[in-house]
Amino acid sequence: MTVPQPAPESLRGPGLRERLAAGPVVCGEGYLFELERRGYLQAGAFVPEVVLDHPEEVAALHRQFVHAGSDVVEAFTYYAHREKLRIIGKGDILEPLNRQALEIARGVADSTGTLLAGNICNTGVYDPADPVTHATVREMFTEQVGWAAEAGVDVVIGETFRWLGEAEIALEVIRAAGLPSVLLLVAGQEPVTRDGVAIAQACRELAARGADVVGLNCVRGPATMLPLLGPIAAAVDVPVAALPVPYRTHPEQPTFHALRDRGPTTPPEGLPFPTALDPFTCHRYEIADFTRRARAAGVSYFGLCCGAAPHHLRAMAETLGRTPPASRYSPDMSKHVYLGADPRLRPSNREYRTLL
Repeated sequence: MTVPQPAPESLRGPGLRERLAAGPVVCGEGYLFELERRGYLQAGAFVPEVVLDHPEEVAALHRQFVHAGSDVVEAFTYYAHREKLRIIGKGDILEPLNRQALEIARGVADSTGTLLAGNICNTGVYDPADPVTHATVREMFTEQVGWAAEAGVDVVIGETFRWLGEAEIALEVIRAAGLPSVLLLVAGQEPVTRDGVAIAQACRELAARGADVVGLNCVRGPATMLPLLGPIAAAVDVPVAALPVPYRTHPEQPTFHALRDRGPTTPPEGLPFPTALDPFTCHRYEIADFTRRARAAGVSYFGLCCGAAPHHLRAMAETLGRTPPASRYSPDMSKHVYLGADPRLRPSNREYRTLL
């Protein structure tokens, strides 16, 4: 078998470290929720079978995120690991799913000059007191990172880790493959890992072990992730990442798991998470405000996690001074039939404006 080689620099441009040295990097994520909303992925197990069933939809979403400003095309291998596939009884599709996801992402990255990223994530297997689970997790990461390396990825993103110990295993596997790494932890109800390590200290330990980028993703929305970013930036000497979920979490309900809706109906699960979060969705201006504040706090690797849509990502990219292709269609109310002030609008429309 011919092993794919990384695309030449003329195709994908500078690597992650070089891009970060030149300025902020934007990474579009959130494929699970977005493809579920579009009707191509089942909520619950959240296994990305869409990679095999509808590869054209995955490729389209990659392109839409790049169009909106993403510098990274991340292969959709989140939850495409051995444990998740065991749960749904489809272990036989493990390798085909991973290789197909990498091939889809590589095609988009090569054609757009963006970085190609492999992806590994929390396993649901790790137990700090059981060395057998450590070996199992390492094997799971090793096979996924191995396929990513063969596909010629520029970086591997390890994310959504609640256990520092599991993140450390992920980092060791990525480094053993000779690849740059982005390591992202989850800050739940309290800003500590499940091992009891404060988030800033956990990021410091990952940076000391050789992670190229450290930070947070998922679970917390902009308002409750933001206060944690300055301490992380102060604790490490590597670039800091922030990829919140675009939901209106607050101090009393700091994660999207904790959000409670007072609407007239109750979701089948009894909770808004994960299929009835719509009333809590941030608008684009909230994402822009988070981006400004996070940049001031020392963040240089930006993105959005579960719930993100291209318009959110465009707001983030534009706030960082970018003009992605999607900026051609950024809002301009000057000619809106009722809201506009353009003198070419009919004077009779003014009476409608007074009613708004």
